[in-house]
Amino acid sequence: MEQYKNRAEIPEKYKWNLGDIFPTEQDWEDAFNKMQQVLPQVVQYKGKLNTKEVILDYFKKSDDLEIEIGKLYCYAMMSYNEDAQDASKQGRFARIYGLLTQFSAMSAFVEPELSELSEEQLKGLIEDADFSDYDVTLKSILRNKAHVLSEAEEKIYADAGGLTHYFSEVFNRLDSGDIQFGTINVDGKEVALSHGTYSQLLQHKDQSVRRDAFKTYYKGFIDKINTISGLYEGSVKSDWFYAKGHKFNSSMERALFYEDVDKAVYDNLINAIHSTFKPLHEYMQLRKDVMGVEELNMYDLYVPIFENADISCEYEEAVEIVKEGLKPLGQDYREIMDTAFSSRWIDVCETPTKRTGAYSMGVHGVHPYMLLNYQKTTHDIFTIAHEMGHSIHTYYSEKKQPIAKAGYKIFVAEVASTCNEVLLLNHLLAKEKDVNVKKFLLSYYLDMLRTTMYRQAMFAEFEAIAHDLVEKGVPLTANKLNEEYYKLNQMYYGPAVTHTDEIKYEWARIPHFYRAFYVYKYSTGIISAVCLAQKILKEGDSAVKKYKEFLSLGGSMDPVSELKVAGVDLTTKEPFEIVAKSFEETLQQLKDLCK
Repeated sequence: MEQYKNRAEIPEKYKWNLGDIFPTEQDWEDAFNKMQQVLPQVVQYKGKLNTKEVILDYFKKSDDLEIEIGKLYCYAMMSYNEDAQDASKQGRFARIYGLLTQFSAMSAFVEPELSELSEEQLKGLIEDADFSDYDVTLKSILRNKAHVLSEAEEKIYADAGGLTHYFSEVFNRLDSGDIQFGTINVDGKEVALSHGTYSQLLQHKDQSVRRDAFKTYYKGFIDKINTISGLYEGSVKSDWFYAKGHKFNSSMERALFYEDVDKAVYDNLINAIHSTFKPLHEYMQLRKDVMGVEELNMYDLYVPIFENADISCEYEEAVEIVKEGLKPLGQDYREIMDTAFSSRWIDVCETPTKRTGAYSMGVHGVHPYMLLNYQKTTHDIFTIAHEMGHSIHTYYSEKKQPIAKAGYKIFVAEVASTCNEVLLLNHLLAKEKDVNVKKFLLSYYLDMLRTTMYRQAMFAEFEAIAHDLVEKGVPLTANKLNEEYYKLNQMYYGPAVTHTDEIKYEWARIPHFYRAFYVYKYSTGIISAVCLAQKILKEGDSAVKKYKEFLSLGGSMDPVSELKVAGVDLTTKEPFEIVAKSFEETLQQLKDLCK
C-alpha cells in the first residue's frame, strides 16, 4: 500500500464509513445529550426488582439503553482510533467512556437484587416465554446464587478489589517503564531494546544478534526477579482469596465457573498435549537442521527458516485471495464479505497517528467494522481473513440473537477467526507451485500451532501448578517458579533445543498470568478452529450448515455446548487427536520438501 501522511490523503474506498452509525458528528452529539437525560431512569428500578412486570420492564429498558450507548461508544472509539492526536476525538471518547462507567455504576444493584429472588422464582422466570430473551442472564444469576455472599461481605470483597488489582498494575509499571532493557550492537549500530525491538531482533538473520538480544532483554527481568515473583505470588494468593471467599474449592474452579466451562476441558487439554510432544520435538530438530546451527536455542524459534518466500501483493489482490480461500463457507458468507469490502466496513490504510494493529468491532443494529493497517505481507493477508472471521461471527450472532444473548464468550471468540486462517492456508497450499513458498506456508502453519496450541498450553499448565502450590500453602519463591517453568520448557520443546538459563525466567515477562486461567482459551480456540476447518473441507455443506448455526448462537448457550453444535466436543480426546495428526502430517510434508 502507498504510505499516507494523513487521513485526508487516503481514498474514500479505503476508509470505513462511520456515517452508518451516525450520519454526522452533530447527530452523535444529539444522541449523547439525549442519553445523558435518559440514563438516570435506571435508578428508578432500584429496590423494585421483585415482580415479573417490573423485572421485564427493566430488562427491556436496559436493552434499549445498551444498544444506544453501544452505538455512541463504538462511533467515538473508532473515530478516535483514526487519529489519536485529534483533540476533539479524544474528548468525545473520554465523554462516552465516562457515561459508560456511569451506566455500569447505576445498574450495579441489578444482579444483587435478582440474586435475592428464590430459586423457584428464578426458575419460573426462566420458563416464562416473556423472558425468552433473558433466560441466559437469569440462568447465570441462578447458578451464581450458591456463591453470592451477604451484601456486607460482597462489599468487603468489592473493596478488596481496589487493592488486589495492584499486583497486575505494579507489574505493568515495571514492564512498561521501570525495567531497563539496555542496548546491543546490531550491524554496527547501538539499538535500544524494548518489547517491540526485541520481537523484531528475534527474527534477525544473525544468530549472534538474536543471542545478544535474548540475553540482554532477559537481564532486565532477572534483575527484578524477586520483586516480580512477589507480585505474582500476591496475584495468585488474591485469586485464592476470592475463590475461598465465594465457596469454590480452587481458583481454577472459580475461573472456569464464571466462563461456564467444564474442568474436563482444561484437563483434557493438558493431558492431550502431553501425549503429542513427539511431533513438536521432531519439528524442533527439523528447524535445527534447516537452519544449520550447532545449537538451536529458544531465541532461534522465531526467525523464518525459509527466506524470500513472503507473498507480497496489493490490498485488492489480497481481498480476492481471501475470498477464494473462504469459498468453502458458501455463497451467503461470500455475499457478506462482498458487502463488507464494497460498503466500507473496513479501514484499510496506515497513517502515523492511527491506532496500530487490527481488530473487529460489532455495532448492534448496524454492522461490524474492521480496522486494518495493511502492508504487502503474508501476515497481513491472513489478518484480513482473521478479522473477517470475527466480523462475520458477530454478524450472524447479532442477526439471530437479541441484544441480551448476542455477545459470545471469550472462550469461542478466536474460533471463527482462526478457522478462516486455516481455510486460507489450505487454499494457498493447494494452488502454490513454488516449492520455497510452499515450505514457508507449511512452516507458517506449524509455527501457528507451536506458538498457540503448545506454548499457551504450557503457560496454562504453569498457571495450574502455581495456583496449586499456593492452595497447598507452598511459598512461590523466585527459585520455585523458575524451577517449575524450566521443567515445563524442557518437556515441551524437547532435546533438540538448548535450554539456556535465561529461559527459566520467561514466566516473569508474561502479563496474561495476572489474569488467571485465561491463556488456555488460545489453545482450545485454535484446536477447535482446526477441527472445524477440516470438517468444512472434508464434509462440505453439512459441516458448513452446522458451523453457521454455531456462528449464530452468540451467547445463547455455554461455549462448550456451542462448539458441540458445530461438531467439536472438547470434553473428549477427539479434537486434540485431530489437531495432533494435522501437525504430524504437515511436518511430514515439510520434511519431504526439505529432502
